[in-house]
Amino acid sequence: MALFAFDFDGTLSDSEMTVLLGDRFGVAEDMATITERAMNDEIEYAESLRQRAALLEDLPDEDAQRAFEEVVLRPDAAELIAALREAGHHVAILTGGFERGVAEALAREGVDVDTIVANRLPVADGALTGAVEGPLIEGTKDEALETLAADHSVDLAETVAIGDGANDLPMLQVAGLAVGFEPKAAVAPHCDVEVTTTAELRELLVADGYLEA
Repeated sequence: MALFAFDFDGTLSDSEMTVLLGDRFGVAEDMATITERAMNDEIEYAESLRQRAALLEDLPDEDAQRAFEEVVLRPDAAELIAALREAGHHVAILTGGFERGVAEALAREGVDVDTIVANRLPVADGALTGAVEGPLIEGTKDEALETLAADHSVDLAETVAIGDGANDLPMLQVAGLAVGFEPKAAVAPHCDVEVTTTAELRELLVADGYLEA
């Protein structure tokens, strides 16, 4: 068994949750600017996430839910997840994005993963508070991956990390195989291999023996 750790926004999904939320509140452009700076490692990820969450203060939760319902998986992503799990691998999603968006996207495709490590946007009086909570604000993805590997008795050499942005760098640097999914310029040098589609990723995993053709 290998342990697969997927980033979500920009990797399993081409949706950007904070931008979808921002569309509902008229702050999408500001969201996108902050996100791009974080993904290019120009500002700390934790600070960028707090800035984006603060822009959403007082967004009605029903509008937030509609935004989460717009989150979709990339073509072939559900099939890849199902194939990996059927092959006996542990599939995890490690994302600085939000549990509700991940859950909506997986449910729509009728697919499950083994582990989700994600953040949350607290709600009070029917609206977002502007705060953000969760393990991947200050916590990093290498710590999450190392904990998962230890919990499931998987050597780090048997882990595969797939991501695109600067907040994925920690897990890419400790994983046995680091796969960049259309990685940002600051991330690409740290990847063992790069792919541009889910189909290409599946071909890579077949070639490396993780999946049958």
